[in-house]
Amino acid sequence: MLTRTITQKILEWRKTKRNECLLIMGARQIGKTYVVEDIGKNYYKHFVEINFEQNPEIKSAFDGDLSVDALISKISLYMPNVVFKEGETLILLDEIQSCPQARTSLKFWALDNRFDVIATGSLLGLNYKEVSSYPVGYERRIVMHSLDFEEYLWAKGINSNVIDMLKKYARGEEPVETSIHEKMMSLLREYMIVGGMPAVVNKMLETNNYSAVHEEQQMIIGAYLNDIAKYAPTADKPKARNCYLSLPRQLSKVNTKFMYSEVEAKGTARKYGNSLDWLRDANIMTYCNNLSTPRFPIEAYVKSEQFRAYANDIGLLVSMFGFEIKKAIYEDTLTGDSKGGIYENLVADFLLKKNIPLRYYCREDSSVEIEFVIERDAAVIPIEVKAKRGKSMSLDTILKHEEIPYGYKFTAGNVGREGKKITMPLYLAPFVV
Repeated sequence: MLTRTITQKILEWRKTKRNECLLIMGARQIGKTYVVEDIGKNYYKHFVEINFEQNPEIKSAFDGDLSVDALISKISLYMPNVVFKEGETLILLDEIQSCPQARTSLKFWALDNRFDVIATGSLLGLNYKEVSSYPVGYERRIVMHSLDFEEYLWAKGINSNVIDMLKKYARGEEPVETSIHEKMMSLLREYMIVGGMPAVVNKMLETNNYSAVHEEQQMIIGAYLNDIAKYAPTADKPKARNCYLSLPRQLSKVNTKFMYSEVEAKGTARKYGNSLDWLRDANIMTYCNNLSTPRFPIEAYVKSEQFRAYANDIGLLVSMFGFEIKKAIYEDTLTGDSKGGIYENLVADFLLKKNIPLRYYCREDSSVEIEFVIERDAAVIPIEVKAKRGKSMSLDTILKHEEIPYGYKFTAGNVGREGKKITMPLYLAPFVV
């Protein structure tokens, strides 16, 4: 079984909850159900799993009376063999977005407090208008993603001593030993190809075959396209599909601001804006907004109309470029306009899985461009991304601002520091941010 950091968060909720259910949000096929099933079977005597997509008929149990006693009675009609025992039962309401009244019922489960209830949702942002009453104050929310780089290292058998060593190097006190550096760069390139979707990672572990990995990724991409066809508003179906499929072209531009013209000649925000928002709300892709100025607090300077779009999983993005590009990444011979965008999406993957909002800064005349800007200790920290070693003129320029204490340059090079500029190998980024 793949080890996931979210397991400890769920167990912490179990230990500390007070009249609240747990809501796990995230894209499809990232392992939400699997993690909850494992906890239900190993930490509870009884586990009740209700999947509203696999068993749509059970939705009717949530019509009308939402008191817990009424719900237990009605659920038992559909699932006669389940056991509800106070203090010993975990209830999973899976794909809860398909049953808005089940979302409303979380308040009643929480107030009753006899059973632990976890809800999971893949498309929760898409049908919020259908929920009659949100359980405000009665649900603790956790955002889940596909495996991050550290989880991928665990899956590959990298032990905790090595992880601790990487975290030590991430403090920037000394260069990484050459043999370790080369091994970690190799594992990083593998992560770029495989990504963190659990089925894909398992396929890699089982077969060590990149062709099999690619086939698994293409199946997931196909499932996302099917979701668009099934769930997107009728008018947005073709537009959302085209926006998603445009990601490789978007990230192959020198200036990777999302360009509607890459979706369709003369495309506009008015035509495609809602379709893009649908993809974001479905957790298929994410926005990285430009800032009018790199100052603290960042959210005061977000330019919502200017953004870049990144895939939520680096492996799926690379697969969208086609199988041949994987060989170039593996052999570290990738060149061309797409290279920078892929490595940007890699760091976006790192930040997203730390739940850090994605922001960038591009001066209006494009003379200064910083790939990512984050906050730390009430200060702005710029991040520049370089696939290879190279000059960092934009970072050097922005670090002249007195209020910016330091900045990171993530590259293929080793650890180093020059004034306020800290250079780190790309594989240390998840341990730095």
